[in-house]
Amino acid sequence: MKYRRFGRLDWPVSEIGYGMWGLAGWTGSEDRETEESLEQALALGCNFFDTAFAYGEGRSERMLGALAARHPQASIFAATKVPPKNRIWPSQRGFRLEDCFPPEYIREYAEKSAQNLAPCSIDLLQFHVWEDAWARDERWQRAMDDLKRQGVIKAVGVSVNRWEPANVLETLKTGLVDAVQVIYNIFDQAPVDELFPLCRALDVAVIARVPFDEGSLTGMLTKESRWPKGDWRNTYFVPENLNATVDRVEALRPLVPGDMTMAELALRFILEEPSVSTIIPGMRKLKNVKDNCGASGKPALDPELVRKLIAQRWDRTPTSWSQ
Repeated sequence: MKYRRFGRLDWPVSEIGYGMWGLAGWTGSEDRETEESLEQALALGCNFFDTAFAYGEGRSERMLGALAARHPQASIFAATKVPPKNRIWPSQRGFRLEDCFPPEYIREYAEKSAQNLAPCSIDLLQFHVWEDAWARDERWQRAMDDLKRQGVIKAVGVSVNRWEPANVLETLKTGLVDAVQVIYNIFDQAPVDELFPLCRALDVAVIARVPFDEGSLTGMLTKESRWPKGDWRNTYFVPENLNATVDRVEALRPLVPGDMTMAELALRFILEEPSVSTIIPGMRKLKNVKDNCGASGKPALDPELVRKLIAQRWDRTPTSWSQ
């Protein structure tokens, strides 16, 4: 495993982290297998784990805390998120800070997450949705500063709404945000336009999420793909999205070198971007842990291949199903 500098915080984080959303909204998760996957990731050098209170109403956080308890000497960076008070993902224009993150609510959930994660500390507390209109609101600023001064958290982050990478630029300019989490993959390349240059200028860490485009960039989806009732993917891969996505994947398939999978190519493409500090694929299966962690440390991709992958960019705007 290779490690990268986590922005101005200067943390040495594994370039392949662990995204823990799989415990909420996705079928097929079993606690025992998840625990084994977490153990395997740690053994392979993964030290950055991204969770959230909303992932199983604290269950994901508690599983990370249990991992830390089993390995008291391990170096683990724990990132979690405060859910919006109105429980609406993503946020919408016109939402007020008090609708999503009133100061007393921020503290309440920071303390809940701290309890769930113990003995792990909260290294990074992120807002789980965001509106740049809140950038200069001193209420969230004071709340997070108080939590830092009191040792409840170490750093502040923002998880940007899907397909809105510019909806955080003014917030980053306050100098109060240490890390930004954003969707970035072969299809979703818009962060390179404005967000990544600003992050480099301000030395803000970048967490790349959804590296496989919710699974499409593993190459396993078809236009007939369906999921069990209650699985979040049923609401995301509606026919309009599923059909267009599979067409894009099929156009990409000829570019995948014979000695790698599409999933490996997806991760290595992201690792070509120096602004990215860590990638957080979901890894609920042991095989996925081994394969994903194995993408670290591989040689740079051929420049001509990178150019062809850049041409696969797919600019999208939020819709009713793109939560």
